[in-house]
This record gives sequence, C-alpha cells and structure tokens, in this order.
Amino acid sequence: MQLDEVDRRILQVLSEDGRASYGAIGAEVNLSAPAVKRRVDRLRERGVITGFTIGVDAAASGWTTEAYVELFCNRRTAGAEILRRAETYPEVVEAFTVTGDADALLHVFAADMQHFERVLSEISAEPFVARTRSVLVLSPLLRRNNLIM
Repeated sequence: MQLDEVDRRILQVLSEDGRASYGAIGAEVNLSAPAVKRRVDRLRERGVITGFTIGVDAAASGWTTEAYVELFCNRRTAGAEILRRAETYPEVVEAFTVTGDADALLHVFAADMQHFERVLSEISAEPFVARTRSVLVLSPLLRRNNLIM
C-alpha cells in the first residue's frame, strides 16, 4: 500500500499517542475526525496498522538490566523451536534468527545482574544451545517503536 503524507502524519501521531482521539489527530493533520477515522480504518484493513498497544519502560517497572544474548545451537535448530522455548521466559522480550555466526539473538530484560545471570544460565541449559554470548546494554541511546516511511 502506498502511503501519502497525511497517512504518514496520522501514523506518526498514533505512534506517539495510541490513545489520541480522531479529533486530536485531525487537528494535527488538518482533517475532520470522520476523515481521520476513515483513513485509520483503511490503514487497519490493509494491515499497515496491526493493533494499538502500550509502551512499558522496563527500567521504570523495575527491570533495569538489559542485554542481547546470541545463541549458538548444537545442531540445525528450527526457528520455531527457538521461539517455542524463548516464549517460556518472560525476560525475553524479542527473539530473532540472524545471519552471521550466531543462530539466534534474544533481547532480555532482568531486575538485576543476579536475575540476568540466572536467566542466562537457564537459557544456556536448553538442549539445543551449544553456547551463548551476551552483550549488556549500558545506556540505550535511541528506541523507535514504529517505522514510518
């Protein structure tokens, strides 16, 4: 779907405040509330908008340790198997199959270093994991929740 400038601006407003009313969005993009609703409905129907969520600051909710964990698997392990096991850890907020030496990359949050160490130990003990390599985040510099082109 081709997005025009108004669609992009609507997406930008919604990405900043998913609870914005159609009237408030309309004031930002110079459209009436009904016109904004029609556009949002069309963006949803075409799959551009997949849902409305909240953003949670992990550090503000007590999980101040953040890391990326590379998984190196014993054998050719399907992404579905990695996903199935990663979903059992609430500390894993994202999981990816990747190119390069590692087979997968996990984005992990924990309350502190002891919590992270425990989770890392549990992940490392998964039957398909040969080894892990971790990178701890010192300071997040940029986080974008939505890509608007």
